[in-house]
This record gives sequence, C-alpha cells and structure tokens, in this order.
Amino acid sequence: MAGHSTCDVCVIGAGAAGLSVAAGTARLGLRTVLIERARMGGECLNTGCVPSKALLSAAKAAHQRETLRSPGRSELTSSPIDFAGVKDGVQAVIDAIAPHDSAERFEALGVTVIADTAQFVDARTVRAGQRHITARWFVIATGSKAFIPAIPGLDAGKVLTNDSIFQLRERPDHLVIIGAGPIGIEMAVAHRRLGCQVTVIDRASMLVNDEPELVAMLRDRMQQDGITLVEGADLIAVDHRKDGVAVSLDLGGARQTITGSQVFVAAGRAPVVDGLGLEAAGVSYDRKGIAVDRRLRTSQRHIFALGDVIDGPRFTHVAGHQAGVVVRNLAFRLPAKVNYDALPWVTFSDPELSHVGLTQARARKEMDGDVAVQFVRLEKNDRAVAEHRTDGAIKVVTGRGGRILGASILAPAAGEMISLWCLAVQRRMTMKAISDLMLPYPTMGEIAKAAAGQHFEPIIFGARVRKFVRALRWLPI
Repeated sequence: MAGHSTCDVCVIGAGAAGLSVAAGTARLGLRTVLIERARMGGECLNTGCVPSKALLSAAKAAHQRETLRSPGRSELTSSPIDFAGVKDGVQAVIDAIAPHDSAERFEALGVTVIADTAQFVDARTVRAGQRHITARWFVIATGSKAFIPAIPGLDAGKVLTNDSIFQLRERPDHLVIIGAGPIGIEMAVAHRRLGCQVTVIDRASMLVNDEPELVAMLRDRMQQDGITLVEGADLIAVDHRKDGVAVSLDLGGARQTITGSQVFVAAGRAPVVDGLGLEAAGVSYDRKGIAVDRRLRTSQRHIFALGDVIDGPRFTHVAGHQAGVVVRNLAFRLPAKVNYDALPWVTFSDPELSHVGLTQARARKEMDGDVAVQFVRLEKNDRAVAEHRTDGAIKVVTGRGGRILGASILAPAAGEMISLWCLAVQRRMTMKAISDLMLPYPTMGEIAKAAAGQHFEPIIFGARVRKFVRALRWLPI
C-alpha cells in the first residue's frame, strides 16, 4: 500500500519489546503503527525463549524416561529418540503461542500492522516499502541476532545459531558449541539428553555472571551427564570439512583439536541496526547498540529504543519491564525510568540456575565488604531427597540489618523458586520477613526458610539469648 500516514506512535519491530509497547499504546487510545519485516513474535517466539524451552522440556522428558532411578544412583538405559519428532513438538509449541503475537490480534487491538522493512528518511519520517509514516514518537525494538566471532576459517553460512538449530531435523552425532553462556549451556544440556555427544568451548569460564560455587556444582552435574567442557581456551581456527568440523584450540600453550559433526555458535548477541537509517534520523549508536538514557530515549528525544537493540540486559522479561517504562512515558507523560536493581535471570539447565540482585562479589564491592552469606545445600531439603534431586543449593547475600541484597539458586525448579527473592530484593526486605513465612511441606521452596534460619541461628542460640531465656524460666506464662 503506497501513500503517507500519520500516527501517534510508530513501533519498529514486532518482538517481545515492540509488541508490548504497541499493545499498551493502542489500548490506551494512541494511534499506533507497528512495522515488522520478518515474523511476528520476533526472536523470542520463533528462535529463542519459546523453542529453546520446548526443546529442553522434550529433552528432560526423554532423560526421565530413559533413567532408572534408585536411591543414590541413576543408570541410563538405551532407547531410541525420535529427534525429528521432537522438533515437530517444538514447532507445535510455537504454533500454539503464535496467535497471541499475530498481526490479526494486534489489528483487533487497533494497531495498524505493516509487513515491510522500516527505514528512517529523517528524524520524523519512516519509509516502509512504498508507504511513509510520520509519527509524534518512534520506538525502535528491532532486537538482536547471533554474534559470529572472527575466528580464522569460521564460515557464518556453515554454522548453527539459534536461527537455525531448531529447524535441524537430523540429530547431530557430536555438537561442538562455541560459548558457555546461558544459551550455550542450555543447548548443551538439551542435545546431550537427546542423545548427542556435546563439547562446549569458551575462552573464559562458563556462566561468568553467576555465583562460582553454584556454577561449579552445575559443571560437575553436566560432566557427570557426559558433556565435555573446555574452558579458558583460545580458538585458533575452524576447519569446515565434508564430514564435519574441526576446531583448533590453544589451552595455555598446548594445542588441541576437537572434531565434531556440527558447530553451534552461542558467543553473544549483536544489535540489529542494519538498514534502519539511524544516521538519517540522527540517532546515536555503536556496536553495542543504540544509546539511550534511563527513560529509554535516544539522542533524539522523541525516538525511544528498547529490548536487545540497546546496550543492556538482553532478556525477554527485561524487554517487558522496558516496555512499561516507554508506555508510561508516552501515554501518561511520566518520567519513568528503568531500574535493574532486582534484575533476575535463569539458565534453564538441569538443574536450573537462577539469580536476582547482587552476587557476593558485587555486594562486597558496593557495600565495602559489610555483607553476610548463607549457603544451604539442597541435600538438606526433604523434597529434594524424596525425588533424588539433591544436586543444588541456595546462596543468599545480605547486608546490614539482614537486608536481602541478592540470591542464587541451583535446583530443579530454580526458575520458579527465585520469584520470592525477586520480591524480597525489590522491596528491600530482610531475612526476618523470610523467617516469618509459613511455607508448605515438603517443597523445595522451603530452602528459603532454611537459609533464613541459618542467618538467625548464631543470634538465637548464642550465649546472650541462652542466658536471657534461663533468666525467664521462673516467670509464669
């Protein structure tokens, strides 16, 4: 459709961030245009959160079916896995969720949806095909793509990324994963449990942003499951061969070559800014993304940016938080700002690893060392013992007065268990609030009470309290 149109808000990108903004502004009565050049739902629905969690769910089910458990041990039995059928199941999950992100749903909300490539003509006008849109405000939410590192011999067209791995129909014999961040670890766990040999390579350590004690426990679990982890390795070269791939490494001066059938690159994300015409709009950006302030305004105050296209935490739940900030700024003229103090994240391995707030290292740095740490292993939790799932622990970092600064959990349902601690960090609660809770038994969530009890144990059962209790023993009740 050719021509020129005007609106209040023009959103570029129909991923998690853009869809949330468009839904909010349209439902609040602002004339909203949404432009998307590819698939509605963006990376999260089509190549990210949804398919990865569906694949992990299938892998977990396959692992449980093939594992004969008895107290204290697990033995794997051999059973064929329908790898193509698993991928059909992943696609079925995407198809089930897709209507919620569809153009039809958003048009029903009052959004004008344009399927084309958006490009700024100037700071006030965007071209989408033969159509020009002028808006009071623009919102850039074009997301990110897999970053392909510059390694000699590495051919971007011959590697797997999150854009292609979920369409793979044949099970890899040996999947070599470059990158030991959350994406790499999740895909390692999923493919190992679907019967693949898996090697994970990283120049640093795995999951560098998480608590090292819990990462060490997860590393042990993954190695027990047969995953090979090669950390602290410099990648020298990649050789794509007819029968697979060879990755050459430098391990502290010692050379090693790892051969596999396919290589999956999970070395980070790069913002999608190509073709947007940001120079014509006067919007500042660099290789890390579009520059924004805490209100998510770009160098042009009427142009906002959010989600993976900016330099910040790249999580779908962060995009949702940012969308709320943008909508409050646009619809209500409130100077809302992003706040990442209670930022949570989860690596959906098995067991899962979740975190919120400050790590111990950051807390000691920011609080000048005035912090306390509670560490409780899952083996002390009755539910974990009953299910033979005792690999894990909780680590809680507190400041003065027992204020909860951060928490990390390694457990089968750590992603669910971290919610309580998200509230605690955001509301600046103390360990007394957790101690006063009544939690159902037996649940893995009870480990929260165990951590709180450990925090108070030296005080409650210390010499002063014992002396006080003895002095009270003769008083009538």
